[in-house]
Amino acid sequence: MTYEEWEQSIPGYLIDDPLWRLQVYRLALFCVDICWADVSKLSSDPRMQGLADQLYRSVGSIGANLAEGYSKSSGKDRARFYEYALGSAREARNWYYAGRHILGQAVTDHRCGQLTSIIRLLLTMLSDQRQQNLKEDRVPYSTDPLNTLDDPTVTQHAAPIN
Repeated sequence: MTYEEWEQSIPGYLIDDPLWRLQVYRLALFCVDICWADVSKLSSDPRMQGLADQLYRSVGSIGANLAEGYSKSSGKDRARFYEYALGSAREARNWYYAGRHILGQAVTDHRCGQLTSIIRLLLTMLSDQRQQNLKEDRVPYSTDPLNTLDDPTVTQHAAPIN
């Protein structure tokens, strides 16, 4: 199944959600869908059952953390969940590499390529969220130096920014 074919199969309740506008979210959902067949193949080898479980959990965690982070109101909270998604994407890429002997090189390269795209998008999103967090509103103030030092009851007032 190609990405374009997959995208045509997505129900309206997902497409209508503003979260769908995020390319990284769409890629994460695509990865979890194509991962299903990979996990099934890995699970057929008893030595790979644990790996298959970890792989599916990590791939599923990418989209779940994106969804939760997108719903947060502050950049700091969003960044934290995007970091979780980033960790899951890197973990999934690691598990795919470990399963390459069963999945084959072509499948492994494709899946790791998809996950690398997700990682790059998440790194950009995290940078944006962190910059947003570092910006502080400028709070100007003025004092009457003659009265402030001598009379502690004099309050300081914010001056308008010109």
